[in-house]
Amino acid sequence: MEESYTVEKNEKVITKERISGSEALMKCLMAEGVDTLYGYPGGAIMPVYDQLYKYQDRIHHVMARHEQGATHAAQGYSRISGKVGVVIATSGPGATNLVTGIADAQIDSTPLVCITGQVSSHLLGSDAFQETDIIGISTPVTKWNHQITKAEDIPKVLAKAFFIAKSGRPGPVLIDITKDAQFEEFDFSYQKCIGIRSYKPVPVVNKKQIEAAAALINSAKQPLIVWGQGVILSEAEDIFKAIVEKSGIPAAWTILGASALPTSHPLNVGMVGMHGNYAPNMLTNECDVLIAIGMRFDDRVTGNLDSYAKQAKVIHFEIDPAEIDKNVTVDIGILGDAKDSLTQLLPYLEEKTYPDWHQKFKDLYAIEYDKVIKNDLHPTKEGLTMGEVIHQINLETKGNAAIVSDVGQHQMIACRYTNFNITKSNITSGGLGTMGFALPAAIGAKMAAPERDVIAIIGDGGYQMTIQELGTVFQQRIPLKIVVLNNEFLGMVRQWQQLFFDKRYASTEMTNPDFVAIAKGYYIDAQKVTKRSELKLAVQEMMASDGPYFLEVCVEKEGNVFPMIPSGASVSEIRLE
Repeated sequence: MEESYTVEKNEKVITKERISGSEALMKCLMAEGVDTLYGYPGGAIMPVYDQLYKYQDRIHHVMARHEQGATHAAQGYSRISGKVGVVIATSGPGATNLVTGIADAQIDSTPLVCITGQVSSHLLGSDAFQETDIIGISTPVTKWNHQITKAEDIPKVLAKAFFIAKSGRPGPVLIDITKDAQFEEFDFSYQKCIGIRSYKPVPVVNKKQIEAAAALINSAKQPLIVWGQGVILSEAEDIFKAIVEKSGIPAAWTILGASALPTSHPLNVGMVGMHGNYAPNMLTNECDVLIAIGMRFDDRVTGNLDSYAKQAKVIHFEIDPAEIDKNVTVDIGILGDAKDSLTQLLPYLEEKTYPDWHQKFKDLYAIEYDKVIKNDLHPTKEGLTMGEVIHQINLETKGNAAIVSDVGQHQMIACRYTNFNITKSNITSGGLGTMGFALPAAIGAKMAAPERDVIAIIGDGGYQMTIQELGTVFQQRIPLKIVVLNNEFLGMVRQWQQLFFDKRYASTEMTNPDFVAIAKGYYIDAQKVTKRSELKLAVQEMMASDGPYFLEVCVEKEGNVFPMIPSGASVSEIRLE
């Protein structure tokens, strides 16, 4: 993408002035509306930090305790705000520590601009101190990356970076800037990028395909909608709700699509996937028309592709051409932004209801409730369940909180049972499944939406991967609520070991520290719950706190998450126990 780019005719051009590359970077960020960035200083990025000190009244820098934490914080910031998250780090290990978060952002379509320092250009390729080829390393996990060796290139490259990160299917961009380019002076001016030759991020919707899709939907007897994060990324929630309500079609969600339609909506039939709800998984293999909107047919959603929805005609609404026919061969593929596509579809749809079809969902839900849900949310056994903790949080937040979950059993329980009334409320690591995601991501989410209750739901394993970010919570005085569901195991791996490896619990049992003492060491209010009788009051105290709060809940050690589709099985082979 080394082509020239276009600018808006009425876009104000910042008057030329002779400044250093590092100061130019600050001005580029401010021109793009950046007021918060996450990072960690070091030698190769020091000129930029020196200028950041000068502009600290306009750009708030949050020093994470690890560069991975900085990327996850920027992801959380982006996911709840819809803005581009910005990360800054030094060369070598600073840059490589960003890679996990960048990869997570790439697969979950989160727009980030990551800026790394690099050794001076005359040292490139010499194995200089803290030199790493971050361009080569990050190429597979970025939407675009670029190395800058001359200061004069900074404005043009940064403008392209923000445009590429946010446009079309969003994703992470990495810009590597050599130290001499940071010091070098040039005549600076800046214009925002609005287009790049050969890069067409938003396909034009084909009207004939829309008409064909509408005809197929209108003729269906048992249609099913499955929606993903594309609905949220395109800000299509309102038109999506109108589509669902006019068509009368039951709608199920992937974990990244959760909250686009309120949990309580009568046409919301639950979550699909490995630990999704019984009805939408089973009936995926009974529907006659499957309408996929802004989702990519991930293997955790489809199970065995050889038996996935083979009886159905498949319509796929998608912005990324690479996703059409990639995993599931579709009958009608509609390329375009979801909001635009659905807006064009709505007038063609007939108003319908499907009482018999909906009854099938209700009947299967009743089975799931009896075998799974009531035991998760209203247990009679002695040990606390993860589900009842989420249930108590629902009661206190009334479905208005943003939930940031880590990866594992607690993640599936949080996604299954949290009530969502507001969009952009379910923030989790979907495609990469990154343990350690939740705590830093919740920091970014709370900073982007200070008016909202933000609750991190984390397992005892993932929590310890980025536990040092409690220092960021303390230093930034972020009134975040942190809930660790402690079962003293790497719970999801242990569940698989129980079910598929004859209970050989190899390296999954955790010997944990005193989590409450650690939280208090960071001057964060904290308490521990071990009994059901303590749970309600503890959650109430946490939510009433006006500062950061840590709550550890000791749950049953060998509780399992059901329903469950075994890896490689059909969605209709879902297990309830």
